[in-house]
Amino acid sequence: MAFQVDRSRTIITAMIHGRRITAMDVAWLRREVFASGEVSREAADELFAVERAGLANAPAWTEFFVEKIVDHAVWQSGEPGVLGEAEAKWLSARVDECESANALAALAAALGEARRAPAALVAAAQARAWPGVGAALKPARAS
Repeated sequence: MAFQVDRSRTIITAMIHGRRITAMDVAWLRREVFASGEVSREAADELFAVERAGLANAPAWTEFFVEKIVDHAVWQSGEPGVLGEAEAKWLSARVDECESANALAALAAALGEARRAPAALVAAAQARAWPGVGAALKPARAS
């Protein structure tokens, strides 16, 4: 009897225990876990778990992490191109848990790509005055 191995959890657990993310790890994630392009809430939470772990990351991690979080929050959860209330609350909570530059970059990128975002999230991001957030927020219209 065959059984299915959850490659996402296996890969992410290995990265956390290895205390670093290499360019090869990122390539593996792209090929094995996210080959379909779909980023589920569970997978996005796992990516945030890696980010919270404070690992020594290859430069490829930042681009990959931001890309996948934006894919999930802006393009695959609800109306495409709209950062809805539920997604905004989820994203804000995860960014606050991480307290990392990469998490802030994901928030800024999500707000920058969204056609609409909740006014509270836009205001909260602007209030934090992170470097580059103001420019990234210009395209996002508060809903």
